[in-house]
Amino acid sequence: MSKIESAIRIDQRSTIIPMVILTALFFILGFVTWLNGPLIPFFELACELTASQAYFVTFAFYIAYFVMAIPSSWVIEKVGYKNGISLGLIVIALGAFMFYPAAATRTFVFFLLALFTMGTGLAILQTAANPYVVVIGPRESAAARISVLGIANKFAGFIAPLALTALVLSNMQEYTADKIALLDEVSKTEALNLLTLQLQTPYLYMGLVILVLALLVKLSPLPEIDLDEEGDVSNLSIFKQIKNAFKHPQLVLGVITLMLYLAAEVLAGDSIGGFGKELGVYGKDGNFYLKLTSFTMSAMVVGYVLGITLIPKYLSQVTALKASGILGLILVILIVVISPDITVQFLGIPALPLVVILVALMGLANALCWPAIWPMALADLKGYTKIGSAILIMGIIGGAIFPLIYGAWAESINVANLTNGVAKTAKSGNQIAYLMLVPCYLMIIFFAFKGHKYRSWSSK
Repeated sequence: MSKIESAIRIDQRSTIIPMVILTALFFILGFVTWLNGPLIPFFELACELTASQAYFVTFAFYIAYFVMAIPSSWVIEKVGYKNGISLGLIVIALGAFMFYPAAATRTFVFFLLALFTMGTGLAILQTAANPYVVVIGPRESAAARISVLGIANKFAGFIAPLALTALVLSNMQEYTADKIALLDEVSKTEALNLLTLQLQTPYLYMGLVILVLALLVKLSPLPEIDLDEEGDVSNLSIFKQIKNAFKHPQLVLGVITLMLYLAAEVLAGDSIGGFGKELGVYGKDGNFYLKLTSFTMSAMVVGYVLGITLIPKYLSQVTALKASGILGLILVILIVVISPDITVQFLGIPALPLVVILVALMGLANALCWPAIWPMALADLKGYTKIGSAILIMGIIGGAIFPLIYGAWAESINVANLTNGVAKTAKSGNQIAYLMLVPCYLMIIFFAFKGHKYRSWSSK
């Protein structure tokens, strides 16, 4: 047993309290994160954007992880992990409060700044909270513990689109682009202003709830942890720590894998609404497509339940990652080749194109990637675990960049089809652009089979 594990090891009863606190934190994290999906078509309408411009919602949110990951590590070095969690929650609440003036002015840039602020808070929170999950128990069962938190995260992701739709977006069928286009300029401005103002109250209340949670974490018995006991590197500069951390191929390959996995996860959750809208998935209430993110989250919850049940007793986290990568690759290929005219109806849900259901099922393939990649990438880093965690958080940039590429590629294909008079029944750019996820899942497969085993760049 390592010195870290010896120092952190606590009895089962004392592990429950940190897990309960972490579960609540990951629920908040998931709720905030997965509001972005339904916000994309909302801002496209309310701020009069193109489809590709609307994907800056995900860019502004996830780019904060890349920009603030290393500063977050420095902050946690100064204030500690427990205080870092509280600070992260306070910053998230600040971002939520910024929605109030942004909605009052209906300025997309202000919304992006608010989303960046919330992403910054989540970067601090993730950098502080994730190491807890790895070290409060045996490393080989870390994926199962992360799966528990993942259920809370994705259950919140299931609730968030439904809550936002009920509180804010329930009348979007009255504000369709076609109806707005028929209004004169004054009436259009007034209608869009009223639509945007509906964001103020929910985000104000959400900010207040998160502030209360920050106070509760501060007063909680959550133990402080020290990851520098095994190989203290605190005497090194942050740049030297980063340089030395990059000497570990399992970390570098893990960051690349995490980045590409985030591309798949974010696209599966955030693009499904726009894709469904394009295929005419409206349902009786006229805005059913806004709720499609919940389908993806439901599939991810199923995946996390399987992770808790099977890992590590029946299935290793390495095997789970192999299966996830292979399933994801198969689903992407099917999404691209299957006709969008094939529909499926079940459980009283409006008939859905099969390709939309397959996009949602990518949530099942993605569910165990984060729980498996994280401990595999941090294995044997010793004193560099803390900076390694921050570098891994930077991999979340995949959720910022790839949706923009997807949106631009899909839009260019759609424009080309329109220009060349391609039949409207042909596959759209939104469907074909999912091809970009093929290399993402191939990298996940490589890391699962071989990449995580590397411990030196010179010998493999």
